[in-house]
Amino acid sequence: MLANMFNKYRQFLLVLAGSAVLVSCDRLITPDFETSVAELRGGQFTLDKEHATLIWKVDHLGFSRYIGRFDDFDATLDFDSENVENSSLEVIIETASLDVNNEAFAEDLRGSDWFDVENFPQAVFRTTSFVEAIDEDTFVFEGDLTLLGTTGPMTMTVNFNGGGRNFLTRRYTLGFSATAEFQRSDFGLDNMVSFGVGDDIQVEVHVEFQDSSL
Repeated sequence: MLANMFNKYRQFLLVLAGSAVLVSCDRLITPDFETSVAELRGGQFTLDKEHATLIWKVDHLGFSRYIGRFDDFDATLDFDSENVENSSLEVIIETASLDVNNEAFAEDLRGSDWFDVENFPQAVFRTTSFVEAIDEDTFVFEGDLTLLGTTGPMTMTVNFNGGGRNFLTRRYTLGFSATAEFQRSDFGLDNMVSFGVGDDIQVEVHVEFQDSSL
């Protein structure tokens, strides 16, 4: 019985020791990582394209959410950690990079009935004003979306994950996710709306930005 108790105690100590090592390694890899927005470094940032995802979702006849993405987009961030309301973001999307894991359908979506990428090769979003702070690391911004040559308002909710020096790139990096929603018919992208394909488009973004001063 004593032997069993000893073995359980030893296993418990090993788990604690392993956890401590993992935490220590994490701090060694990113020793200056901060999750508090006020502690993050401000300045001009450029998108790390290798760690950037832009997803869109639309209702498909009530059966499911159809999910696509854009594989080629760029963005710049002017980040003010002390006064987040002064921050600004610009995103430029190459619409031909549309990806729905079905190349035949993706080619159809690139055509004139949908995204018409030949005449409108880019979609652009720029923040225009600060709306509100939801909590200490989640903020809402109003912006302008330009799609198919039409510009209209779109609200984006941004959640900052944190920042620190990335040990792989040795560059100071910020990470955040964002969500937004708009009606595609407002921009002339109204094909199949009357047949039950959703009008509301949900956008989901997961990105990392690198300090452009280095």
